[in-house]
Amino acid sequence: MNFDKELDARGLNCPLPILRAKKALGEVTSGQVLKILSTDPGSVKDFAAFAKQTGNELLSTAEAGGEFTFFMKKK
Repeated sequence: MNFDKELDARGLNCPLPILRAKKALGEVTSGQVLKILSTDPGSVKDFAAFAKQTGNELLSTAEAGGEFTFFMKKK
């Protein structure tokens, strides 16, 4: 999937991946896509809730070898 900015939040625990994503989304324009890498298993629920609360679109969530990849489109 194409993305405009990448955020490496691996090794960080809640709430840091969400806080870093919020900051990174502030640095892109509406319609752009942020790719987020995380190793926190709780981030799956966290990013789903974050998308609902902020109106940003969670395009996809994937897990491979304990690493989670999220693609979020800024509203």
